[in-house]
Amino acid sequence: MSRVKLTVHVSPDSGESSGSTVAIGDKAIKQLKIPAGSPITLRFGAFRQSVTAVGGGPADGLRLSAMLAHRMGLHTGAKLSAGYRQGSRTLAIGPLVGVLVSKVYPGSADGQLFGSITSFCRELTIAAALSGAHVFFFTPNEVNSGQTITGWSYRGGWRKSEYPVPDVVYNRLTTRKLESKSSVQHFFKEVKTRYQTTVFNERFLNKTDVFQALKQNAACLKYLPESYLFRGFDMLKSMTAKYPVVFLKPVTGSLGKGIIRISRCGNGYCCDTTMAGGVRRQTFATLNGLFKSISARLKAQRHQIQQGLQLIKIGDRPIDFRALVQRGSKGDWVITSTVARIAGNRHFVSNIARGGTIARVEETLTRSNLPSSALNTTRTQLRRAALDIAEGIEAQVGGHYAELGVDLAVDVSGKVWLLEVNSKPSKNDASPAANVKIRPSVKQTLRYARYLAGL
Repeated sequence: MSRVKLTVHVSPDSGESSGSTVAIGDKAIKQLKIPAGSPITLRFGAFRQSVTAVGGGPADGLRLSAMLAHRMGLHTGAKLSAGYRQGSRTLAIGPLVGVLVSKVYPGSADGQLFGSITSFCRELTIAAALSGAHVFFFTPNEVNSGQTITGWSYRGGWRKSEYPVPDVVYNRLTTRKLESKSSVQHFFKEVKTRYQTTVFNERFLNKTDVFQALKQNAACLKYLPESYLFRGFDMLKSMTAKYPVVFLKPVTGSLGKGIIRISRCGNGYCCDTTMAGGVRRQTFATLNGLFKSISARLKAQRHQIQQGLQLIKIGDRPIDFRALVQRGSKGDWVITSTVARIAGNRHFVSNIARGGTIARVEETLTRSNLPSSALNTTRTQLRRAALDIAEGIEAQVGGHYAELGVDLAVDVSGKVWLLEVNSKPSKNDASPAANVKIRPSVKQTLRYARYLAGL
């Protein structure tokens, strides 16, 4: 199927007020092989309208009546990819991408309509226009079972409009509470079954579920430290007898919050807990005494118990790695970026929210205590592990995912291990809107959206 990029022109002419005629530039009519003067179907997201396509329209685009443009949520100047399907006599434009965000702040004095991800939303908007897609943003308050969604798009400023149900919904909700709302879950189900919309990254991942699922995947087994859903003191006793260090991690935690490290120290045990300002250390003469001190916390929230690893370090600061793995223009998994994360002072986790710093992989591996003989194989293994794990998630874990933050570690022998998988990698670090630099990850998201929509 041939594709072209068309610029939308909205015409107020009364002769087109019915919306039954669209005018397309002669060159595009010929390239797309559209039968001029015959009825075809115009498609944009879930929107369908029988129209007659005629030539003689704008040389660079598509002229729509004001009424038709309003129903589609389009405006003059929108640049959209277009393809004509001969079999169904359908002119498809877009794709239309809806990004589900947690909240909007319409009255914000600094213009940060979407809070800390506003720059990312602008970046995505600019990248969409360059790729021929159209993107809008909406919250759980705007989801319903109708055929339209109220959302925000950028046209010299953030503006609110009605849009058709999109081809693709990109879930950027930041809390499990919002994501589990019955209205949101009903919306996901409705648009998938009724409109064949693809919803990707539709749910948060659970640490224990991920590890249990990946145990069923032969390619992923070698990356998994011993790990279980924590069941009680006997499990703690068994794991601490087997390993000098074990970790207890909240199953639904993020940003390194509430992670507990238990290690042998002297004749007793040390218990280190991540806190906002650093690490709180407590020492106990017995394991039973340690368990009693943390049992209330373990009852309040489910935890995963995991084998501790002897990670490579720079000085006394542990290192791990974040690989951003995304689906590409052909639907396959590709690595968009990999960075090293170096733990901050007084921390044993590398999360940026806990004082960690980002660094280049090559430089970090070279500066670390990893044997130089293992450098080349470790670089290769990090990439292979990230792809294996993304493919394992696809095969073993329910839901449709298009981007994953895969956190990996390397021990002092050069072996690569999986720490966790994040289905909502942070988008808070976009470039300032005044000087937007479009990141490869944003371009990749839109390539995949176009692949899904066949555009």
